[in-house]
Amino acid sequence: MAQQKVVLIACGTAVATSTVVAHAIEEAMAERGIPVMTRQCKATEVRSMAADADVVVATTPVPDDLGKPTFKGLPFLTGIGKAQVLDDIEKALRG
Repeated sequence: MAQQKVVLIACGTAVATSTVVAHAIEEAMAERGIPVMTRQCKATEVRSMAADADVVVATTPVPDDLGKPTFKGLPFLTGIGKAQVLDDIEKALRG
């Protein structure tokens, strides 16, 4: 079985928006055969939590020097560009 990957999802309060994004990523990566564990955080916490993540997805601005592939989460809320960002996340997780 493939090693579980960690996806850190950041939003303003780590409640509603990040939950929507987390469910979408968990479902899409499961369909693609990539086991993931999502962790949610506030944007202010992302720097301290990014070290344990394989990728970061943020619905609000976060530092761009995290040392991890970082993706915009807005496509998960609008639907525009969602397929592309999922493909990009998959590519980053597969390394």
